[in-house]
Amino acid sequence: MIWDRERYIAHSLFEDTGREMFCELFGPLHVTEREWREQGASEEEIAMTAFGWDYVPVVMLSGGSGPRTGIPSRVLDDDGEVMRGIDGYGRHVKLVKTTATIPLPEDYPVEGPDDWLRVRHWYAFSEDRVDREALLRQKQARDRGAMTLIGIPGAFDEPRQLMGEEALCVACYEEPEMLRDMLETFTDTAIRVIERVGDVVPIDCLCVHEDMAGKSGPLFGPAQIREFFEPYYSRVWEAAKAAGARLFSMDSDGDMSPILSDLIDCGLNCIHPMEPVGGNDIVELRKKYGRKLCFKGGIDKHALARGPEAVRRELEYRLAPHLMHGGTIFALDHRIPNGVSIETYRTYVRLGREMLGLEPDAGTGWARMAF
Repeated sequence: MIWDRERYIAHSLFEDTGREMFCELFGPLHVTEREWREQGASEEEIAMTAFGWDYVPVVMLSGGSGPRTGIPSRVLDDDGEVMRGIDGYGRHVKLVKTTATIPLPEDYPVEGPDDWLRVRHWYAFSEDRVDREALLRQKQARDRGAMTLIGIPGAFDEPRQLMGEEALCVACYEEPEMLRDMLETFTDTAIRVIERVGDVVPIDCLCVHEDMAGKSGPLFGPAQIREFFEPYYSRVWEAAKAAGARLFSMDSDGDMSPILSDLIDCGLNCIHPMEPVGGNDIVELRKKYGRKLCFKGGIDKHALARGPEAVRRELEYRLAPHLMHGGTIFALDHRIPNGVSIETYRTYVRLGREMLGLEPDAGTGWARMAF
């Protein structure tokens, strides 16, 4: 079913819209697609369009506050399984297609304050960051029911792109002024972009990508969230709210539970994909946070690899009564992993619909809901 922006926002803010939302955030991994073809899946199933997933049409607004490096990305070598290249930060990157979808950097442009000053202009504000003509067209899409999104650089993710995770964590203690200057630069540009975008078209959702945690927890703790995140997030969220935003959504893998309270204090009110294997249990976290935080995802993707009975047990647990009637967008907690058969995936879709009281045949169509 296609949701309109008003219903989706209401559902995310814990209003009972009369229906649960069941979607697919990311879709299958590269090898999963190949396995499904070998098992006789249709191209529509591989493209996710055969399952009639719920989704809301979205428009990523034409106003960017991320890096503008001027560096063209290029492929250096690709044998079909492994790709090596240069990305837009000038980093050497490697993508192992059988197990990943995002290339991993092998070097970084910033090693210290002098390097940061050399690339600081990548994040400077200029009026051409905002395309007013494109925004006018996007406003028409919003008027037809699409939801408008605007992204900002992650407080952890963007410095990590520049420095790498280890150097960033060390910089919290050895170069805090450099890190603060990075975030103040991001703040200034993001606010000025948001103000100009909001003059043309209302913003519905502020989005940020962090991916800052693993099974053992986040790489920044509460103290770092309060010191570095809060001044950035809070100021940008105030600007986004003034431009109409009602949702502030974060994408981060891993166990984010140790810092959820601090992120909520920064303005966050929606998070995905809430991986159970990373320590996130939306059943228990809803009891703790109530209506403060909308969860998107939360269903263990690995249960599908264990077969239909494991799928049933997983759904019976995750689709808990107190997660219904708003505030939860049920979905797998990341990409469909290798080894999940198309038949088990079909069973997952059918059982999920039955348990949520949704129509068995929801028509065609799909849109990625990872935002």
